[in-house]
Amino acid sequence: MRTLLAAFLLVLCPVLSVADTPGQINSPDRANSPNRIVSVGGALTEIIYALGEQGRLVGSDTTSYFPPEAEALPKVGYQRALSAEGILSLRPDTILMNDEAGPPPVLKQLAASKVRLVSLPSATDLDGIRRNIRAVGALLDVPGTADALLQTFDKTVADLTAVTARQSDRPRVLYMMNHGSGSPMVAGRDTSADSIITLAGGQNVVDGYTGYKPLTPEAAAAHAPDVILVSTRTLEQAGGMESLLRIPGLNLTPAARNRRIIPMDDLLLLGFGPRTPAAALDLNKRLHSQ
Repeated sequence: MRTLLAAFLLVLCPVLSVADTPGQINSPDRANSPNRIVSVGGALTEIIYALGEQGRLVGSDTTSYFPPEAEALPKVGYQRALSAEGILSLRPDTILMNDEAGPPPVLKQLAASKVRLVSLPSATDLDGIRRNIRAVGALLDVPGTADALLQTFDKTVADLTAVTARQSDRPRVLYMMNHGSGSPMVAGRDTSADSIITLAGGQNVVDGYTGYKPLTPEAAAAHAPDVILVSTRTLEQAGGMESLLRIPGLNLTPAARNRRIIPMDDLLLLGFGPRTPAAALDLNKRLHSQ
């Protein structure tokens, strides 16, 4: 996906931009600061709202549902299943998206239009969030507001660091997500779930592979997590806590015996946006509550 996107767009790190004239890269300034933005990616939409620039939004994708007002924006589909016609019908002057946006044929259509495209890497750590806040602040020509947001962000990071530094234990955590009617999927290394667990002072029990893999009953029992972390959507899809605790293998874990299930909102937990330090603080408290 990223290779194909690079073929369609001109690279300007950390902002990747296509101007109206092929081969020309625009640097955001007041003269060309966008006023009609379609935002693709819940974390990027959150940044726009956190900067107080939501009045420039004319649409967003379905992962953009925070703050609640964002749900009222016209939707252009899921970030990986966008419609060029739907986006262009909103007459945007700029499409701001993360590097998970797609599919590639739609990106090619958008790149061929007169609309400016700006793509930012999906953040997976605190530095990535900081880069995206600065990049969006530069794009919208509000760098001072971005600096103020980063000060608040870093204050919460400092609070989180102080809390985890005082703790000697690292609860063993298994992050699980529902994947249709098949086996539950669990998060290994190099995932957003692994990153947020580590930030919150926990230990991801799945460290033998990267990405997500199906959970077998044998593996669930062998991992022996103290806590099972799930999204609120996964908990609903599983039929509630009692149903989740009966999943073969999971029912044999310390987490199931002690009923240590922590549900959190998907975007808050895994979005890696302005709220991530606060989300990690919240998760830390819940990991260490009895």
